[in-house]
Amino acid sequence: MKSTHIVKELFVYPIKSLAGISVQSAKAEEMGFEYDRRWMLIDGENQLITQREHPVLSQFYPKIIDDKIEVTNLGKTHSFYIDESLANLIAVTVWDDESIVVEVNKSSSEWFSNQLGFTCKLVKIINNGDRKHKSTKLNTTFNVSLADGYPYLLVGSESLNNLNEKLKDKIGIERFRPNIVISSTTAHEEDSFDQFQIGKVHFQNVKPCGRCIMVNNNPETSRITKEPLRTLNTYRTVNNSILFGVNIVCQNPGIITVGDVLEF
Repeated sequence: MKSTHIVKELFVYPIKSLAGISVQSAKAEEMGFEYDRRWMLIDGENQLITQREHPVLSQFYPKIIDDKIEVTNLGKTHSFYIDESLANLIAVTVWDDESIVVEVNKSSSEWFSNQLGFTCKLVKIINNGDRKHKSTKLNTTFNVSLADGYPYLLVGSESLNNLNEKLKDKIGIERFRPNIVISSTTAHEEDSFDQFQIGKVHFQNVKPCGRCIMVNNNPETSRITKEPLRTLNTYRTVNNSILFGVNIVCQNPGIITVGDVLEF
């Protein structure tokens, strides 16, 4: 039986914590969409850099142009080749997971350092399996990208509509950095999804996604406010975690496209 749930939007975030790219179709892989969070910034101590500490990262706008990633910030643009990397391996930690990454090149690290005003490196994860994440709920270990935990985040349209009904200043879905936005009929019904298919790609719902201070960052201004976490806290808190959207994993590779129907 076909679902009434349809893919409305798809997003890829090439560099962790930078702005995302809206796309019409995307190649789903175990680690996440192709090019999604394969790159990130680390500081001089090899610690990851995110919008949590540096909300201005929302003002860096990437594009994928042929075989390059192009990033624009404050009127300045830098690009690097997708396949580009240096040889030296760097051990990093992405929250609870150890990962192996490599620096892209010295000029990219220098450009980001100049734009941000402190020393950092642009690094990438190359191989499937260079970072693994254990799901205690599913008792399974997944090969993942440099995303916070799981490779995909799915949000239903009514979840945002319901939230905006409670907010004085309405917000867009980009606050929640989803990969897949679907049309839905009731708020947060995606929490109850189990296994489903989009196109020829099978997905498994792992768990609802716990949200952090990043959703309070207005991506257009990089200004932190108290919303929407303050309002979400009044009706979406479970075990001290504020939930919005669901973390999902991909069970086989394939292309999904805006307009595709979810089948359960």
